[in-house]
Amino acid sequence: MFLDILKTIFLGIVEGITEWLPVSSTGHLILADEFIQLGVTDSFKEMFDVVIQLGAILAVVVIFWNKLWPFKNDRSAQGFVSRWCREDVWQMWFHVIVAVLPSVVIGLPLDDWLTEHFHNPPVIAITLILYGLLFIWMENTIGKQRPRIRSIGQINYRIALFIGVFQVLSLIPGTSRSGATILGAMLIGCSRTIAAEFTFFLAVPTMFGASLLKIVKFLLENEQGFSGQEIVILVVGMLTAFVVSMACIRFLMNFVKKHDYKVFGWYRIALGIVVLGYFFMLKPLFAK
Repeated sequence: MFLDILKTIFLGIVEGITEWLPVSSTGHLILADEFIQLGVTDSFKEMFDVVIQLGAILAVVVIFWNKLWPFKNDRSAQGFVSRWCREDVWQMWFHVIVAVLPSVVIGLPLDDWLTEHFHNPPVIAITLILYGLLFIWMENTIGKQRPRIRSIGQINYRIALFIGVFQVLSLIPGTSRSGATILGAMLIGCSRTIAAEFTFFLAVPTMFGASLLKIVKFLLENEQGFSGQEIVILVVGMLTAFVVSMACIRFLMNFVKKHDYKVFGWYRIALGIVVLGYFFMLKPLFAK
């Protein structure tokens, strides 16, 4: 049990870092499982790899609370809406909901099929390299242009839907949910900072929904529910991801104000090559 807790803390650190950097948290967790295997069932591990992200999502809620909470109490304002509602925040949430819809429509019916066919090292390696190249290309072209959208308020329904379509790409592990949405946002004219910020906001309903889906699926397949050990592992993983994410989100927001995303592109390419080398050359060699 103690060893599993240490492994869980490590996985929580991996999740907390990679959830927000455009390098694919799911891809990293699948790869980490090759070397660090928890003493749990396959169904729990599948659920754990998604639900652990709730800890990272809670960090977004804490850091951006003032930008996310849609209510107020302005006694000087006239009318119910003006007194109690922050209209700009409500508008942002409506745009986020529109951006979530493509992933819901496509992801829900294909969830099991995608897990069965795409959660493997070759797919992760290919998507790591492909999107790494796309990030470098984007920064060398669109990244040099002055962005048209420099505030969350400038994102309309059309732009939100476009970003949401790009989020669908992240259903394939190794793509990176944040990476796909940042790419989509910048392609349509968002600044690096706004692309990252909207990605954080979009993650809240997306990952809450995905986590709920995985928990329900796990409970339906396991009538006895969670064991004590599984609850501890889940809580420790989420808490670790939360703490690490608090630091990582602040780092990324400061980083993109002064730098571009090319470094993450090169990292993705290098990691993809390492994955291909290990699984197609070193691992078969060791197996002999």
